[in-house]
Amino acid sequence: MRGGTLKTLRTSPLALTVIAAVIALVFSVIITSVVLSISGFNPPSVFQAMIDFGLEPDSVVNTLNRSSTYYLAAIAVAIGFRMNLFNIGVDGQYRLGAMLAAAVGGAFALPPVIHQVVIILVAMAVGGMWAGIAGLLKVTRGVSEVISTIMLNFIATGIVAFLLHEDRLATQVAGSNNIGTEPIASSGRVPGIPYPGAGLEIYGLVLLAVAVGVGFHVMINRTRFGFDLRATGLSSSAAVAGGVDARRMVVAAMLISGMAAGLIGMPQLLGSSYSYGLDFPGGLGFIGIGIALLGRNNPVGIAFAALLWAFLDQSSQILEFNEIPKEIVAITQAAVLLSVVVVYEIVRRLGLRWQQQAVAAELAAGSAKRSKEVAA
Repeated sequence: MRGGTLKTLRTSPLALTVIAAVIALVFSVIITSVVLSISGFNPPSVFQAMIDFGLEPDSVVNTLNRSSTYYLAAIAVAIGFRMNLFNIGVDGQYRLGAMLAAAVGGAFALPPVIHQVVIILVAMAVGGMWAGIAGLLKVTRGVSEVISTIMLNFIATGIVAFLLHEDRLATQVAGSNNIGTEPIASSGRVPGIPYPGAGLEIYGLVLLAVAVGVGFHVMINRTRFGFDLRATGLSSSAAVAGGVDARRMVVAAMLISGMAAGLIGMPQLLGSSYSYGLDFPGGLGFIGIGIALLGRNNPVGIAFAALLWAFLDQSSQILEFNEIPKEIVAITQAAVLLSVVVVYEIVRRLGLRWQQQAVAAELAAGSAKRSKEVAA
């Protein structure tokens, strides 16, 4: 029984993933503790203060809200990763999609549900179109998606800056120096989910993030399209030999990745800000890359990684009150990301070795059994 449990532990991909994550987290805590000690701070006290603050009701709500956008960003990146594509342009796709969706949503007053659906579809269409450009450049001109998506990020930034002007799509926000698109009417807003004791609401579109995660899992693991996508990512030549149109899969993967990227800003846009302004968060696409790597491109793993990342961001706010640099959290996040990549590779190799040993043992047992039967 004990041997069977050990064998299962050694060969289970989920078990190996959990072991790698725990080791990486412990390693990152050790690194952060060393940095804190060198800086003259008491690591246990710092960690305790972060945990206490992070578990307060307000912090829990903010963590869940942040994690919903982080999760969508990581899923957008993970779709490309499963195809062996590096979509660095998620940030540009998200911001362009959010800005144009906000402009469309603020320009019209439609019936509830229809209004919300229109805004979400516009964001998805814009994000998908922007990512699709990189896909077309790759299959028609051989341009690396890394280069094209980086360039498209800069172009998207310029377009957003150009359109977000009072003479074009923006207006002055009352009571501040900020400018933004016309506010979305109440018919286009998504009600929040009340959190007991916090006086705040969790974004209603947290449920959208859950649906996207489920859809990603089903698409990748339960459909022919997902099989073709994974096969093309592993070996495009083998996929072509098996009848898969690799060029079409590249474009399709980039389109779907961009559509997911377009959803990143929807929880905040329809749940709290109701307008795209200069203060709308940026850099979420790059955060998504780290979270996708940390979650191993698995929707469940990404969910835990997004929650961890959001918790660290939220709990870091207490550090300034204790005169501790917030950059400590950035060190922790970087240590987690770096260590998890290294540890995952080590554990992957160990898992492969254990699997080979298990197969060899089974073959030896089978050979011994056949020898006994022959002798008998």
